[in-house]
Amino acid sequence: MRVVVQRASAATVRVAGEVVGALPGPGLVVLVGVTHTDTPAVAAKLADKVWRLRILAEERSASDLNAPLLVVSQFTLYADTRKGRRPSWSAAAPGPVSEPLVAAFVAALRAAGATVETGRFGAEMAVELVNDGPVTLILDADAEPAPPKPPAAD
Repeated sequence: MRVVVQRASAATVRVAGEVVGALPGPGLVVLVGVTHTDTPAVAAKLADKVWRLRILAEERSASDLNAPLLVVSQFTLYADTRKGRRPSWSAAAPGPVSEPLVAAFVAALRAAGATVETGRFGAEMAVELVNDGPVTLILDADAEPAPPKPPAAD
């Protein structure tokens, strides 16, 4: 599972011109992509990470401030552009696999106490946001941890 988290002062998501989700105040916009090996446990772990990520004012988290989240499914986060000019989508899980995992991600946030608005899975969406900072982070459940820094030279 891969998510892009953006700190936003305002955001909306529209489908066919109709607002289907919005941030009722400053909070986080979270784009969620799912790959074939993801599980509900991965979704829950990443949701907890997003909820407790200290990227809001004064290094506080959405959980500290009870800040709202706008979650939007985004299969294109798994685009492979290494070859040619046409992205490959083969790493993105198909809708029947990814939709329940995006729902599990949202459910985990709500179970933790978050106020969550969403887009509409599989729909052509228009997402508008005011990126505050700007702060944009990529979290990847599959990523290897960064190697430790070498000790400082004396």
